[in-house]
Amino acid sequence: MGNYRNLEVWQRAHRLTLDLYRCTDKFPKSELFGLVSQIRRASSSIGANLAEGCGRRRNRELARFSSIALGSANELEYHLLLARDLKFMDLEQHKDFEEQIQRIGRMLNGLVDKLCAHEEKPVR
Repeated sequence: MGNYRNLEVWQRAHRLTLDLYRCTDKFPKSELFGLVSQIRRASSSIGANLAEGCGRRRNRELARFSSIALGSANELEYHLLLARDLKFMDLEQHKDFEEQIQRIGRMLNGLVDKLCAHEEKPVR
């Protein structure tokens, strides 16, 4: 598939992860091994799975890892909802992160659809 850094969805996921690391730095220290760890793990998993999928030799593998990345995005969306409800982040900040995650999710869905459609075409 090529270099994962060239994928716009990876670039967005990476920026989101950096922003979330900065945001979670301000969470209560009691959450360092709880919610902070979960948010950071789920967000970095999106980009990491795209990178791993691009390192595979088949579109089917990239589609599978992109689907895993989508699962991580959904998990992240929940963790951020929890952080908002616990008042660890304000409503505006949460809304911005949620919009970014939804955009990344749409991009991942499109990538998976494109890769799966390509796989289904007969080889001649």
